[in-house]
Amino acid sequence: MKTLKLSIFAFLFSVISAPIFAQSADEVIAKYFTTIGGVEKLKPLKGIKMDMSIDAQGMEIPVEMVQLAGGKMYVKLSLQGKEITQMASDGKTIWSTNFMTMKAEKSDAETTANALLSNNDFPDALLDYKAKGYAAEFVGKETKEGTECFKLKFTKKPVTINGVKMDDVSYYYFDTENYLPIVTETEIKAGPMKGQKAVSTMSDYQEVDGIYFPFSMNMGGQTMKIKKITLNPTVAETSFAFPTE
Repeated sequence: MKTLKLSIFAFLFSVISAPIFAQSADEVIAKYFTTIGGVEKLKPLKGIKMDMSIDAQGMEIPVEMVQLAGGKMYVKLSLQGKEITQMASDGKTIWSTNFMTMKAEKSDAETTANALLSNNDFPDALLDYKAKGYAAEFVGKETKEGTECFKLKFTKKPVTINGVKMDDVSYYYFDTENYLPIVTETEIKAGPMKGQKAVSTMSDYQEVDGIYFPFSMNMGGQTMKIKKITLNPTVAETSFAFPTE
């Protein structure tokens, strides 16, 4: 009888606890959006322009990044007096500048298909993530950058690597005090660093027209300092299109 009671208790506990843990990811995400300004401010956004600088071996390189709804984006940097489009997309074609030939080149079909999967992620992949077919799971607590964080597993639609479908999983770390993401981790799936983690850190959150953005970031060991953010910028369509010449 004692064993039966314990079994019933264990079953009831698992039934009761399951929805609590299932909802905890949504609670963290909801508080995150509240902290940065609210979904009512994010949803009307049509575009974001960031003027920043990258520290490359002690040399400061000016960078301009624009993201628009629908997948249009570009990253341009100024190097030795020249403006170079490091990467761009018109929502259908992904292209970049070959630094050896200084000519524009389209990405291969697989890279393009993977990139286009994120066309609806602007302004934040976590916004309405279930409607996009994504999943978020509360993993627990972990210390990152000396700060106690809530750890969330975020799964997007599978990507294709060398013809093989693979899960697209990232881990978000939100500080437990302000519910702001300070670290993200993603497994590198191809190339010489395959299997290692791509780690990004975010800090120095500042308010821009009622929305908070990180003004200091580090991606793969490269530090980026944001100097100015413009919401809903006016950008020429030609800035995203693959050059015809």
